[in-house]
Amino acid sequence: MKKLLLMAFLATAVASAQQGGAAPQSQALKSQAKVLTRAEFDGLFAKPDQILIIDVRRPDEIKDIGGFPVYLNVQISDLERSLAWIPRDRTIITVSNHAGRGGHAADILTKNGFKVAGTIGAQTYEKDGGKLTKIVAPPPAATATAEKKTPQ
Repeated sequence: MKKLLLMAFLATAVASAQQGGAAPQSQALKSQAKVLTRAEFDGLFAKPDQILIIDVRRPDEIKDIGGFPVYLNVQISDLERSLAWIPRDRTIITVSNHAGRGGHAADILTKNGFKVAGTIGAQTYEKDGGKLTKIVAPPPAATATAEKKTPQ
């Protein structure tokens, strides 16, 4: 009976390992970046001449959720191609909705020699009592073009 139980246990362990029983991919890709608290972010944000906020969200996310009043928007997929024009004389804070993509961006920047304070999630910041700036989209270009074509 003991042999039967041992064989069943081993078969289960082998099947689990073959199906990816190891750590999930999200754990394997965990960022090394510090996730900033609201207080830490506010302390850094109080010195705007010393920081650069890089928001890696899509423009529609920034418009729908809100963001910080001054930032550089570089989507995560474009970050490595954009390193040459990102200023190196400031401490960088990366932003995404919940600090996931922001953490990945912070890792990329750190690996490339930038000074990174950490990352923060805009939605997390707001949930913790922080105030986000709501972005109002400009009117469609067609409206402005139609007004210019009005006969005089």
